[in-house]
Amino acid sequence: MKQILGLLMLMFSAVALGQTGTIEGTLSDKETNNEPLPFANVIIKGTTKGATTDFDGKYIIENVPVGTYEVEFSFVGYEPVTVPNVVVQAGKFTNVSTALGASAAALDEVVIQVQTSRERESALLLEQKKAVEIKESIGAVQLAKQGVTDAATATTKISGVTASQASGDIYVRGLGDRYLYTTMNGLPIPSDDVEKKNFDLGLFTTRVIQNVGISKTYGVSNSADQASGTIDVATKELSGTKELGVGIRVGANTNATQSGVSDNFKLTGNKGDYTLGFLKNQGFNETTQASSPGYSAYPRMTQQTWNTSTANFPMNYRYAITAGKKFGEKFKVLFTASQSGDFTYRNGVFRQYRENNIDDSITDATYYNRRVTTTGLLNTEYKINDKNDVRWVSLFVNSLSDQVFEGGRNGEATIFEEESRDDVFQFIRDQNTKQTRLWVNQFFGNHELSEKNTLDWGVGINLLSADEPNRVRNEVNITPDADFVQLGVTGGFQQRKSFQLIDDEELAGFIKDTYVLNEDFDTGSKSEISGGLNVRMKSRNFKSQFLGATESNAGADFGSVSIDNLDVIFTDENFRSGDLNFQFLPTDRYIADLESQSAFAAYTLQKEKFNLNVGMRFQRDAIDVLFDVNNFPGRRGATNKEYTNLYPSVNFKYNLTEDQGVRFAGSRTITLPEFKEIAPFEYVSPVGQVTKGNPDLEASINYNFDLKYEWFPSSDELLSVAAFYKMINDPINKVQQRGSAGIFSYFNAGDQANIFGLELEGRVNIVKPVEDSGNIGVRLSGNVTRMFHEQDLKEIYDENGTLLRTFKYNGKSDEGLQGASDWIVNGTLGFSTAAENPWELNVVGNYASSKIFALGAPRNQQEPDVFFNESIVEQGFVVLDAVLSKQVTDGFAVKLTGRNLLDPTIEQTQIQRPTNGDPVFNATVQSYTLGRTFLLGLTYDF
Repeated sequence: MKQILGLLMLMFSAVALGQTGTIEGTLSDKETNNEPLPFANVIIKGTTKGATTDFDGKYIIENVPVGTYEVEFSFVGYEPVTVPNVVVQAGKFTNVSTALGASAAALDEVVIQVQTSRERESALLLEQKKAVEIKESIGAVQLAKQGVTDAATATTKISGVTASQASGDIYVRGLGDRYLYTTMNGLPIPSDDVEKKNFDLGLFTTRVIQNVGISKTYGVSNSADQASGTIDVATKELSGTKELGVGIRVGANTNATQSGVSDNFKLTGNKGDYTLGFLKNQGFNETTQASSPGYSAYPRMTQQTWNTSTANFPMNYRYAITAGKKFGEKFKVLFTASQSGDFTYRNGVFRQYRENNIDDSITDATYYNRRVTTTGLLNTEYKINDKNDVRWVSLFVNSLSDQVFEGGRNGEATIFEEESRDDVFQFIRDQNTKQTRLWVNQFFGNHELSEKNTLDWGVGINLLSADEPNRVRNEVNITPDADFVQLGVTGGFQQRKSFQLIDDEELAGFIKDTYVLNEDFDTGSKSEISGGLNVRMKSRNFKSQFLGATESNAGADFGSVSIDNLDVIFTDENFRSGDLNFQFLPTDRYIADLESQSAFAAYTLQKEKFNLNVGMRFQRDAIDVLFDVNNFPGRRGATNKEYTNLYPSVNFKYNLTEDQGVRFAGSRTITLPEFKEIAPFEYVSPVGQVTKGNPDLEASINYNFDLKYEWFPSSDELLSVAAFYKMINDPINKVQQRGSAGIFSYFNAGDQANIFGLELEGRVNIVKPVEDSGNIGVRLSGNVTRMFHEQDLKEIYDENGTLLRTFKYNGKSDEGLQGASDWIVNGTLGFSTAAENPWELNVVGNYASSKIFALGAPRNQQEPDVFFNESIVEQGFVVLDAVLSKQVTDGFAVKLTGRNLLDPTIEQTQIQRPTNGDPVFNATVQSYTLGRTFLLGLTYDF
């Protein structure tokens, strides 16, 4: 702790740091009808910084301290041109473009334009071209063109990235949530979901995003807790001197507005507990007593409804405002806020099999969901002097989800644990309101200690709460005509109310010093060393409790009961009379802490033809979980994990030409088990599937290798091909647990997993729009990934050679990797008119082939080839979106967006091999559609 406090004091004592910007542009030749002029010199007068134009006449000068400069252009035999008053702003690209000829250029021929550095595609491609590591980004400009509204969807536009509709996880190169590391502006942020390692990127609206980047290779200044890469969300900054804009969007989902749904869109009975997307204060009574305090101690059992409510008008909306201003030359501020409301509805099939026999069958599994997301971002920057400035970013996100699940209303559902009669079926309803509230505060600085020495630091303080204050679940027996309603009788908690609360606190920080050993402007060679420290301290307080009611007298007369009016059953009178028995479980709790401390050092060598970066990171990670849960023998326990390792990395880039290069990267990393993966708490999904942690789970060690060729034909075009290989020791998998139906847990199911993949990416202008020509520009961007993956399935023996557990089944000794698709394809075809106020049309398609949702497992250790469950597979599907936009005036724009236009069926399947000799078949275990969404958006920038 003393070391951590010392580090934080050092960070804050490093009086702000000076930030830098970039000067870039294009130089043309007036003597050849303004063709590009290569090999000309570009010098920032009064400094040692400069560049040489490439074959396209382009140049870039990076890491220029904030200030005002004169830029000189010269070429042998041509009249030099000096451009005065070139202003460099922190983190911005200043574009200075001009022409040289036999006579001097007039200053009105010079174009100077300051643009947001990391929102436009060409700037991000330039950053990718110059970087040593393998990194891909997508900026706010591209996201707007593709109709992307959140960071989660943004990631799927990058090569090798896909999302699971079933779990919501993001997969990079086939590796999911646990193998990723998510940051905001380079600092970690906590997960909002007990089931996830990473924060739900869907809560980051594009209003607060500057760009989303994925570093697919590891650099030692980042945490080693990753295998597939690091996703970083860079938040929006003020561009220019002022900004003021408003926007509004309305639309609808075709599933939610269809006949029979729009006029009866179900919400939870908690509808009255929230206003404008914010949950009112909730009071909770909880107990750990061995004896029940009685139902009266829990007013929500009888004083809060068990019935659903309805929404009057299930239309999607969003309204937003952005305002920013620069005050003088030192201080600028940007504020953006938005609120959106979305309604989704899906209806489909859910089935659950055990040992190749069906347990549960719901042919009308129906979800109603309303989400209201409120976001606010404040970004301030203060320039102390030319060499020092500081930055403060504050992000607030409040997301409220109101979800109702129903199954069996059609009188066809069967649940294995309930009464089995020809004339009796089951009905399930699960109502849940969840509020996630995140407040992130980040402080950054850059300190130019000397011309060769730069100090960077950052500190983040994160507070998160994720509350489910009143989840209501009912399982009842009904006849097909619903004239008979009987409470479910198995287990004591088929009728229940529960709550779940998560509170996370996190402190993270870094400090990094970079020293330039030597730099030769004439040859372009440079060498530097860097080193620093990282710290992360995260704590979680989790608790959950079940309260239930059972029917004590079978056939008790509760009056006029229907599945839409269960309140008549759960009354004070029925509890007092003894017709209902009150059940409770003591509160489940776990307290978890993660401490991570690390030190790193790196050396970078830059020559005319190559760049080399080698580094080493020392990292200690300690995870401590104390738990007190009902489903663990003796309730109480603890699990402690500590990993101390060295994590090397090497990144090498060789420049074949000015526009072509080859990259190689290699590294060793770790995948830490998450709190939820090792705390043995059972979380029940709306359809009754259970996920629980495994205290015996251990970390995975990963070895990563990448080889990539890139060609940049122009400033906004790219062609690349990459190959990658990953070896994961002790891979972590979500596995169907033996012994019970519908229970999933986490295991090191194999000794080793191997992933090999190929990626092909292209961004090309088929027809480039030319001003005043009347032509239509056509642009194609896309990427294709092919992966080959497998992991062995291991057996665990004790010291006497006795088999303790096997993950082999049905004659299988290996299996594919959970979440990995063999094929991933993303593409965008764009059309734009060459006009002052252009039309733009972008058609965006995504495809991911089938992937394993959960590994299969034997049900019987002695006969694993006879009694087993096969893997559950999420089938591949295509998503097609279209965005049509028109810039009506300088400030006013209109956008029409259509999402999920093909509305494919999303399906999970599981091969069944009946033990009675019937033919093998591929059973659908889950199936639904999401519907099409159409949105009309209007924006006005003052």
